[in-house]
Amino acid sequence: MSSRKGQKDASRVVREQLARERRRRRTLWTSVAAVAVLVIAGLIGWSVYAAQRSDDFTAPTGANDAGTGVVAGSGPVTIDVYEDFICPACKQFEQLSGPTLDTLIDQGKVRVVYHPVAYLNRFSSTQYSTRSSAASGCAAEGGRYRQYAKALFERQPPEGGAGLSDDDLADIAAEVGIDRDGFASCLREGTFKPWTEHVTEEASRAGITGTPTVLVDGKPIENPTPDAITAAVEAAAR
Repeated sequence: MSSRKGQKDASRVVREQLARERRRRRTLWTSVAAVAVLVIAGLIGWSVYAAQRSDDFTAPTGANDAGTGVVAGSGPVTIDVYEDFICPACKQFEQLSGPTLDTLIDQGKVRVVYHPVAYLNRFSSTQYSTRSSAASGCAAEGGRYRQYAKALFERQPPEGGAGLSDDDLADIAAEVGIDRDGFASCLREGTFKPWTEHVTEEASRAGITGTPTVLVDGKPIENPTPDAITAAVEAAAR
């Protein structure tokens, strides 16, 4: 009798263990399914947000079709220049190679796309990279992007400070022949801040990790000196 009772008790213990295991598996798979639903929903939500965000900007006059930069020239070879207005190396590049780009544009040899990215906001206390890039969009709208960009580099503030004020940015616009009131309004309303975000995000997606970065027909120039740029343009034109 005690043997049969022991067998029954053992069977009951086994049944209870099996039932607990089934409940555990159901809970596990329910949790996995819930997480999967949340992940899928999150991905869908992010895709919708990203699509809306990438479309929610106004590119300035003179921008390329993708809205990722401002175009100068219409030559057969395309040069992409990625710059940040607070980047000291970008200022040096402009001083050294900017005149070469201007010459190549004037000679009808190149189409230069300037991408004013905002990578270095952490180096100012007022997000100067974003503000100056958006200001360059206002300048492009006034048809004076290159003149304004050169002036920004000439007046480049030191890293770590507040950068130029909005009044300073508007004064520079007036100095290069842009209507100050219209420019100040564009700046104050943040008209091209979404465009700056778009330019910066697309540059990052394209694998641009630093400034200045120069591409000639899609090929990076490691040391973009005047001679290197000229040689790359000549090679691309062959």
